[in-house]
Amino acid sequence: MKKCFPLSKVYSLLEPGPLLLLTTAHCDASDVMPMTWYSLLGFEPPLVACVVSAGNHSQKLLRASKTCVLNIPTVELAKQVVGCGNCSGAGIDKFARFGLSRSAAEQVAAPLLDDCYASLECRVVDTRLVRRYEQFVLEVVAAWVDPKVKDPRTLHHRGYGKFMVAGESIKLRSGMR
Repeated sequence: MKKCFPLSKVYSLLEPGPLLLLTTAHCDASDVMPMTWYSLLGFEPPLVACVVSAGNHSQKLLRASKTCVLNIPTVELAKQVVGCGNCSGAGIDKFARFGLSRSAAEQVAAPLLDDCYASLECRVVDTRLVRRYEQFVLEVVAAWVDPKVKDPRTLHHRGYGKFMVAGESIKLRSGMR
């Protein structure tokens, strides 16, 4: 039998795909934060809706630059991911503190994280829901992936410090192109 589940923890049941590390930059400031509240909105062009709280230094930089990078880490970066989520980039350099190497992106100011298996350069294309829901709509304008990583063991946040790691891959017949 199922039992009643606290509404305050529903998000832990619905967390989407892999945890992301959002990088932002504006003028001389940059930041990195873990992010799990996002959803794909479109295929071509690729559109992503994401929530970035006003309480995060990253939102200030995202609003100012209107660009970011969605970096997809694997389990090897788990400790750095948690560290980045437990402090603010307003007063410290998270890249230095957590040993995150970065490279310049081609189309946006925010950096690519070198140790992540994939990075998506994005531009903000819609901010109508920012004031009410802190939700930005991003268009992916460039995508990068490490071809050596075949089955990435990505992190999936389950809430309150719990993570699930992507496991075995299976392939089933699909009608998608």
